[in-house]
Amino acid sequence: MPTTAVPFRRSGRPQGVTDWQLRTPAFRRLFHDVYVERAAELTPALVAQAALLLAPDATVSHHSAARLWGAIVPDDGLVHLACPDRRPQVEGISAHRMGTGKRTTRWRGLPLTTPAQTFVDLAAELMLVDLVVLGDSLVRRGRVTSDMLLEAAAQHRGAGGRLARRAAALVRADVDSAMETRLRLLMVLAGLPEPVVNHKVRWPDGRVRFRFDLSFPDARLVIEYDGWQHVESQGQWGSDIGRREWLDRNDWRIVVLIAKDLHRTPGETLHRITAAMSDRGMKIPPLREEWRRHFPSLREDRRDPA
Repeated sequence: MPTTAVPFRRSGRPQGVTDWQLRTPAFRRLFHDVYVERAAELTPALVAQAALLLAPDATVSHHSAARLWGAIVPDDGLVHLACPDRRPQVEGISAHRMGTGKRTTRWRGLPLTTPAQTFVDLAAELMLVDLVVLGDSLVRRGRVTSDMLLEAAAQHRGAGGRLARRAAALVRADVDSAMETRLRLLMVLAGLPEPVVNHKVRWPDGRVRFRFDLSFPDARLVIEYDGWQHVESQGQWGSDIGRREWLDRNDWRIVVLIAKDLHRTPGETLHRITAAMSDRGMKIPPLREEWRRHFPSLREDRRDPA
C-alpha cells in the first residue's frame, strides 16, 4: 500500500490509497480532511504543514511559530495560523487575523512570523512570566537579541503592547532554563534586587571554571535552581559537589531551590532568599505584592515573607 510521511487532503491523497484505507490504523487524521501516515513523527513542523493545507495563504504564528523557533511556550494543543482573508473554522486550528505590518519569513519551507513578531503577538495571549520565559528562550536559541525584542515591543501597536514592553525589558541573555527565568521573576516581582544572570568564575588563565544561575557577586550569594538532571546525572552531581565545596572554602553562600519551591511554596522561598540576603549583609527592601498574582501558592506556606 502506498504511504507518505507528508500530510495530505483526501482530494490529494497518494495514488492507490482508498477511502477504506484512510479509515484503517495505517493513517491518522490530523484535522478534518487532512491525513498522514500513522508512522510519521508528529513534529511541530509536520502538524503546521498539515494545518496550512486548509489555509494555503496563511502564516504559522503565535504558539506554533514559537515552537518552530525552538522557544518555550505553554502548549495549548492548537495550531495557530495568521490568515489574511478567510479564516478556517476547523477543530484544532486557531485562526488569527493577519493584520497589517506583520513581519513574516520562511523557515525550513514554512511561512511563519519572525521571532520578534511572535513575541509581540503572544503578548496578547500570555501572562507576564510566560512571556519573559518565551523571550529568554528565543534569545538563548540565538533567534533574536534582547535589543531586538525591545525594539519590536516599542513599535508594536496591537493588543498587549504594554505587556510586551514590560516583558521585553525583563528578558536577559544566557538564561539556561525556564525555571531560572521564573525564579528570577519571583524575586523581581517581589521587589528584591535583580540578581546577576550566569555569573562566571574563571581560572587564572581566563577559562570559565563555574557558572552561577543567579547570584549577587558582591555579597557572595548564589541563588540556584536544581532540576532533575542534578540528581539523575552522576557527572552533574559530582560537578555540583566540587563547586559547592569551592563555595564553602571561599565564603560564598548558596540557596538551592527545586520545582516545588516555586510551584507550591513561593512565599516560603522568598523567605529563604531574603534570610540569606540578610545574612550576607544585604539591605532588604519592603516586599511588593505583585509576585502573588504570578506565583500563587498551591498550599499554605509555612512562612510568609510579608
